Amino acid sequence: MHMMVIARVLGMLLMIFSMTMLSPIIVSWLYEEDTAPMFVSAFAITLLVGLLFWLPSRHKTGELRTRDGFFVTVFFWLVLSVFGTLPLMFSQATNMIFIDALFESVSGLTTTGATVLSGLDELPKSILYYRQQLQWLGGIGIVVIAVAILPMLGIGGMQIYRAETPGPMKDAKLTPRIAETANVLFKIYLTLTLVCALAYWLSGMSGFDAISHSFSTVAIGGFSTHDASMGFFDNDLIMVVCAFFMIVSGLNFGLHFHVWHNRKLSSYWADPEARMYIYLLIFGILVTCLYLYFSGTYDWEDSISLGVFQLVSMMTTTGFTTTGFHSWPTFLPFFLIFLSFFGACAGSTGGGIKIGRMLIMAQQGMREVYRLIHPNALLPLKIRNQRIPDRVTDAIWAFFGVYLGVFYLMVLLLLASGLDYVTAWSATAAALNNLGPGLGAVATNYADLNTFSKGVLCWGMLLGRLEIFTLLVLFTPTFWKN
Repeated sequence: MHMMVIARVLGMLLMIFSMTMLSPIIVSWLYEEDTAPMFVSAFAITLLVGLLFWLPSRHKTGELRTRDGFFVTVFFWLVLSVFGTLPLMFSQATNMIFIDALFESVSGLTTTGATVLSGLDELPKSILYYRQQLQWLGGIGIVVIAVAILPMLGIGGMQIYRAETPGPMKDAKLTPRIAETANVLFKIYLTLTLVCALAYWLSGMSGFDAISHSFSTVAIGGFSTHDASMGFFDNDLIMVVCAFFMIVSGLNFGLHFHVWHNRKLSSYWADPEARMYIYLLIFGILVTCLYLYFSGTYDWEDSISLGVFQLVSMMTTTGFTTTGFHSWPTFLPFFLIFLSFFGACAGSTGGGIKIGRMLIMAQQGMREVYRLIHPNALLPLKIRNQRIPDRVTDAIWAFFGVYLGVFYLMVLLLLASGLDYVTAWSATAAALNNLGPGLGAVATNYADLNTFSKGVLCWGMLLGRLEIFTLLVLFTPTFWKN
């Protein structure tokens, strides 16, 4: 590997990330808070370390190879998570030890939304904004944002982009050059954020809450500025706006680009993955609302409003709540978390296994059933009349197998740490699917977990955000051979 070039890239990316710690200073000034010094300190430390990486290697040039891209991606997310803890640890309002600050930082950057904090309504606005900003940066992927800048500095970004971006986007560019592709994705993401913030504000949120929640909505993150999450606002119009943007953000951003470029809304329905995504949302909404009503949990109006919102939030892996869904009849909380395994579409900001993979696995399952009747039939898998290569289907099944293996290894580790099964299972699902809310001891937050459990869940969140293989490949002997 080109270690000096990697050091240069990491240093540059870390310096870019340090700049994001300046915006909470503006918030602290606007609200006359005394938090500016801690953000200045965090900025200075992050910038200095970035310079220490960059200065010795600033004259090194060269294109990153695929292995270098994996290394940079994983270590940048690790380093980013560590330095993201600084404002949280420096703050007297949060008074966090390192593992709690790391958990909050990883949860934010991976858009998981699990939190160890309580009393959010009393925290300084600058701290709340910083948490929301972490999710916004993690949503688009700080690495993908950076590759729009790095080519101007003589650093190729395609290998980083391929390693970080989830789903089919790994193998296809929306525009001929990687910098243009990253710019297109960023513009779509920024536009959705601005429109979402405006819609929240017009629906009754304050300006601060509208901006903050637009960050975590479009990022499919789930952090809120209030302990009651979206339930704090008690506003049906806000719930409708939130549900709409969660659904939109769960679609493939490449599909958004093609719809915008071709000016054809029908492209959404023409996409098989988007159709399956909508069908699953409708199915989940019907099951949830009907079960809430016929079980006597709510009247018909509340069953619809609360059921629709919570189903959309959980299946898209956002994690916003309007009520304590963990206290619903036992079937529903597990049903909602089960749907989070499907997650959002590939190429979105959502988590989970992804609808695209589920679609291909479902088709292959049906093909194997058909082969029992017609063993000699040639039955190629197709999406939109394009044959899916065997390598793709093999990779998807390998991902699914490794995903299950990692999932139950995490469950066993959490059980060994003393957690009960419901807590261990739901916390693992919430971490690996980048979901956030859990059941049992983590129904409200994760503060009461022991240090070992929080460490396991941090790794789970990173594995989920990097789609497992990107991180696990670093632990294979082949990766380190020349």
